[in-house]
Amino acid sequence: MSHLLHRPFGTHGKVHDITPASAGWRYVGFGLHRLRARDVVAEATGANEVIIVMVEGRAKIGGAGQDWGELGDRMSVFEKTAPHCLYLPDGTDWTAEATTDCIIAVCAAPGKGGHAARRIGPDGIELTQRGEGSNTRFINNIAMEAEDYCDSLLVTEVFTPAGNWSSYPSHRHDEDDFPRVTYLEETYYHRLNPADGFGIQRVYTDDLQLNETMAVHDGDVVCVPRGHHPCGAPHGFEMYYLNVMAGPLRKWRFVPAPQVEWLMETKAE
Repeated sequence: MSHLLHRPFGTHGKVHDITPASAGWRYVGFGLHRLRARDVVAEATGANEVIIVMVEGRAKIGGAGQDWGELGDRMSVFEKTAPHCLYLPDGTDWTAEATTDCIIAVCAAPGKGGHAARRIGPDGIELTQRGEGSNTRFINNIAMEAEDYCDSLLVTEVFTPAGNWSSYPSHRHDEDDFPRVTYLEETYYHRLNPADGFGIQRVYTDDLQLNETMAVHDGDVVCVPRGHHPCGAPHGFEMYYLNVMAGPLRKWRFVPAPQVEWLMETKAE
């Protein structure tokens, strides 16, 4: 199995725990909790800021000294409704008590104390289309560059219809050379519908020194340290993924793969 592909540890509790140390990089962390009703989880943010995303289900959440009440209202990501999220700065802690079975994602990156705790969504998050034809997908922007909620984090959800491509045309963001391109590490948390399906993700550099093609299953996480990283959803299976990106500059600038650059130029015309 590719070193970039992470299968969940199990079906209950903390099933993903990706840190910069475990991923071999500097910025992005990603955790995932699968809880049963009445389960309780508590964590400290430490030197990181975090965005807690209620992927599915509901939980009562406290964080940064405040009671944020019950968050979450979709029971399946494939309802495609906007998520309930919570931003917490570095140096704080949080607790969650599941009120239904739920899945909670914890997106982490270095904090600088520049932003206060706040709810994000569902108000203000609108499902928008990107691409066309077999490259169509739908986006819930949680905290991208236009949303000044964070010091480092860039977080978004993507829904890819069955038979379509996503994160395509292939592109990379692995150099610190703004404004041409920015260095951003990235994780993909994948879900499939039906859940017994599969998708494809490739991660490759122009010189093919990194060249991995992975079958991704429901609940898998793929780490993208560098290179291009397109995804494909086979006919019959729609794909969801939650993206977390971070680097030295909170800007998303990318360079297309030479083989597909003409597709972007054609679109620009």
